[in-house]
Amino acid sequence: MSGLNLNRRTFLLGAAAAVPLVRATYGYPAAEQVRLGVIGVAGRGGNNLAELEPAGGTVVALCDVDTGRCGQAQKQFPNATLDQDFRKLLDRKNIDGVVISTPDHTHFPAAALGLDSDRHVYCEKPLAHTVEETRILRNLARMKKRVTQMGTQIHATSNYRRVAELIKAGAIGDVTEAHVWCAKSWGGKGVSTKTGEKPPASLDYDLWIGPSKEVPYSSSWVPFNWRRYWNFGAGTLGDMGCHFIDLTFWSLDLDFPKKVSAEGTPVDAETAADELTANWHFAAKGKRGPVKLSWYDGGRKPAIKGALPWDNGVLFVGSKGMLQADYNRRVFLPEGTDLAESAKSLKIDPIADSIGHHKEFVEAIKGNGKTLCNFDYSGPLTETVLLGVAAYRAGKEFEWNAPTLTASEPAVQAFISKQYRAPWDKILAGFKNAAIA
Repeated sequence: MSGLNLNRRTFLLGAAAAVPLVRATYGYPAAEQVRLGVIGVAGRGGNNLAELEPAGGTVVALCDVDTGRCGQAQKQFPNATLDQDFRKLLDRKNIDGVVISTPDHTHFPAAALGLDSDRHVYCEKPLAHTVEETRILRNLARMKKRVTQMGTQIHATSNYRRVAELIKAGAIGDVTEAHVWCAKSWGGKGVSTKTGEKPPASLDYDLWIGPSKEVPYSSSWVPFNWRRYWNFGAGTLGDMGCHFIDLTFWSLDLDFPKKVSAEGTPVDAETAADELTANWHFAAKGKRGPVKLSWYDGGRKPAIKGALPWDNGVLFVGSKGMLQADYNRRVFLPEGTDLAESAKSLKIDPIADSIGHHKEFVEAIKGNGKTLCNFDYSGPLTETVLLGVAAYRAGKEFEWNAPTLTASEPAVQAFISKQYRAPWDKILAGFKNAAIA
């Protein structure tokens, strides 16, 4: 695994090459304190900041490329240091773990360098911007043996646990299909990109772009709406897929699909789909038979007789009936069925209620329990989501060889990874060996 050590202290934006890192040793913290650095402190980052100290963490460092959006965080944590470049935050010795709340396109460099510095990592969903980046993070977390958690907070709710228990116990028999839909649309249709603007003085726009293709600053994507643009996000599927598809992964013990296809509104090279349908085929596993998983967004829904017309939902189709759920509800279908009554006599393997999504992360660092959305679990989930995006952008159905990260269609393969701009390409190159392990 040579080439994994990059010197964050000397790898500045203008550097031409990386040099070996003289690694510091970061031990586990004392049981009473977990010292955290938060990368991205406004928006979703602000929400994470509100959860960390109640979960038992101690926020000691803040980082954001736009210092003009740090006021609330600094007021909340006046004793925390503030950096604009996350690599400077990672140079600090008093940090045990990092929480990454940046846009998708900068998840990977922050998470990879965080893991490489022996820090524990909490990263918002989707785990990364490409399939290759996602696989590297999963493998790197395994190698470093760090505590990890992806920010799919809904995984910690009681309703998701009860649904997973029922499906695993066979409440609707053998499940052959699962349908997931979300009314949201992060599409680009009708989006008018503003041009000729100057970035705010408080924003380091070059840092904000990070490894992605360099484009002039536009308030069309900074600080909001970046999900509409492929250069920074992955549309509605990239945004919401990890939340809703999570329930099917958990309940059906899914991992890597064998075949993937997608279609939607006409493909645009720069902006995401307004409407999208994606399909993944999973091979049989254990006692479970093959499963077809389908996704619909932008107002699309599955044409399944008996399904309830919710805006968002997850529908499991089994040999005995169906179960429909969302974040807070679950109902057996067809309505009037005796499945609910029959479920009362099932032998359920109980899933303990969560102590809290952020608290799972903090307590696991202390050595108490484990995170359920660790990168071993959330890696394949994110890969599946991003494979759907790749199928749509390429306009091709393909067979997926997960061990080798290879698609049967060359047009799809072009979207499995991406070209980093210099000098960020040195970071990706330093971790390439971890893509296949």
